Amino acid sequence: MTVSTQTARTPGHAAHKSGTLSPREREILWEMEDHFWTSGADTARATTATNAVMVFPYPPGILQGDQIWTYLRERTGWRSVVMAERRVMRSGEIAILTYRVSAEKADVPIYKALCASTYIKDGDEWLRISHQQTMVI
Repeated sequence: MTVSTQTARTPGHAAHKSGTLSPREREILWEMEDHFWTSGADTARATTATNAVMVFPYPPGILQGDQIWTYLRERTGWRSVVMAERRVMRSGEIAILTYRVSAEKADVPIYKALCASTYIKDGDEWLRISHQQTMVI
């Protein structure tokens, strides 16, 4: 009996072709992510695609488009944010940032979560198309 073994091949489509971000692109994306937490809803909105999707711990859960800004209007502007375990992945014109956050502001318990934000390069600028938070207890 002859047994044939084939080497597993990764398909050649774009999702399997990862790339890297330049140091400047990494800096830009991490600054955008920091401002998402610290600069208020208007600044976050300016760097987010119109119909983006965000997932927050329940409630509110899954939000899209203008629902996001109604919710975030009172929930941004953290005075200090520490992002640890930071990772970046790029595939074509999409970059995903993942990290563990510890955020603090007056009269609110320190908020800890695992987060992921997805950005798409639109011409010369990056726009957030999704953001997700899983609260760490």
